Amino acid sequence: MRRRCMLLAAGAAGAAALAGPLAGGAAAASPSGPLVDHRTVTALNGAQHVDLSSWAGAVAPLTTGTILATFRTTSHNAAMTLISASDPAVPSSDLTLALQGGALQFSVRQQGGVLVDFTTRTRYDDGRQHTVAVTVDSTGTRLHAGGRAVFDTAERPFFGSVSGLTALTLGANLDSDHRTGEWFFTGTIERAAVWNRVLDPAELVEQCPLPVVADHGRISTILNSDTPATWVFTGDSITHGALHTNGWRSYPEHWTERVRWELGKPENRDFVVDSGVSGATSADLVSFFDERVTAFSPKVVSIMIGTNDIAASGLGLEQYRANLVSLVRSVRALPGSPLPVLQAPNPVDPARWPGRTGLSAYARVMGEVAARQEAVFVDHHDDWLTGNGGQVPLSLLDDGPHPNERGHHRIALKMIRDLQIFDTGSRVCALSIP
Repeated sequence: MRRRCMLLAAGAAGAAALAGPLAGGAAAASPSGPLVDHRTVTALNGAQHVDLSSWAGAVAPLTTGTILATFRTTSHNAAMTLISASDPAVPSSDLTLALQGGALQFSVRQQGGVLVDFTTRTRYDDGRQHTVAVTVDSTGTRLHAGGRAVFDTAERPFFGSVSGLTALTLGANLDSDHRTGEWFFTGTIERAAVWNRVLDPAELVEQCPLPVVADHGRISTILNSDTPATWVFTGDSITHGALHTNGWRSYPEHWTERVRWELGKPENRDFVVDSGVSGATSADLVSFFDERVTAFSPKVVSIMIGTNDIAASGLGLEQYRANLVSLVRSVRALPGSPLPVLQAPNPVDPARWPGRTGLSAYARVMGEVAARQEAVFVDHHDDWLTGNGGQVPLSLLDDGPHPNERGHHRIALKMIRDLQIFDTGSRVCALSIP
């Protein structure tokens, strides 16, 4: 018998169906395959949900397994459900994978009692495609994004921890107090699946249309963890941030405010060190690596360099490439295997600094090194140009090569977005510089 899923409207009499069977909405189960696999791309407008309750009986007994969803948001609603299993006859008995203020949330409740409620600091309501997952086994619960673990805990309630699960829905949660739904999703849910086993790391990556590099997941874990971490920003005068910010914050200082204060980590014990030195080249970073990086026992090392390399004798593209590879490997070789983040230098004013207009090649080489070394790459060069019709945005520059206060904020925002801690309610993210 063919299973069916229905798109339902909130508030309609008897939850009248807006759409009939969604063709291709389910894949046949195999011994190792998912028990539920909804693959129909479904656009939801914040007042609808998809009924998958014919599968509720299959998932209700599970005490271990995997839940996965691929989606894109089109709003910043405070609470948006991806997939929920519930007892619609009583209040607040459910298992829910959702977005809470854009952050990934996994909660399990039994008749109002909260068994678990985890929310990441990293956010996923940016309109881009994301694949998130929850895995629960005898060791605990892990949340994943882009195929990589981003949060873990020893607690492990799952479907089987909630009695009376008869409703399984995409895009909303149902209970006796909200019979037509609550916490509606706005955007597109492209896939939802449940397995009765924990997918291994390689399998989780395979399920993601757009997997992220492993280092991205490890940085997300650092951001989501309450364990203190030290972040080192090294580079040249742009990282140094002196003079050209005109009294405003530099991009490492914006990052400091976002991570040390706004994310609400306990006791604000993440530390941010700026070891940028005006005039530095990639060769200088290699030579003085111990004093500019090693000395601070970092967990994450941001490297923005190249603006001076292009003008330095003997530092062509291939030597620049070799120096970047050396820096990445040196970071990884430190105790605790810190994570390198390569940040491309911003473009310069071609009229005032014609000798440095070739920075696009240095940004390209940095991207190639990041890809081959499987490091996180934040491409400010491309971001500035594509955000200004292919032209250098002179309003972001002070004297030509150096970003001004607006340029530093733009650099910080790009890093914040790429590492998925952008929040419209953040003072750093919402800052307007005249």
